[in-house]
Amino acid sequence: MSGHNAPDECNRDTGLADIDRRLREILIDVLGLDAGDVAGFDGDTGLFGHLPELDSMAVAGLFTEIEDRFDILIEDDDVDAEMLETYGALLAFAETKVIEG
Repeated sequence: MSGHNAPDECNRDTGLADIDRRLREILIDVLGLDAGDVAGFDGDTGLFGHLPELDSMAVAGLFTEIEDRFDILIEDDDVDAEMLETYGALLAFAETKVIEG
């Protein structure tokens, strides 16, 4: 039966890769970061408090752009400091919101 699930896994992986790519584009566009730098981000790359471009004023713009490009709604209750600590945390948040629809 594992072969039966393979196409779903493939589609899910493709979808997650697309979310990753699009989130990197958002960081480049909204924060004006260098594309080469953002391409090197991994799950442990620090964001808020590590990137001078991502200050408290930029967070609102970042969330607005994430909402627009992924066609999701980010509620105030969804937002916490941990989701902005690392790229991996922000990516996991975006993946969850997109999957939830």
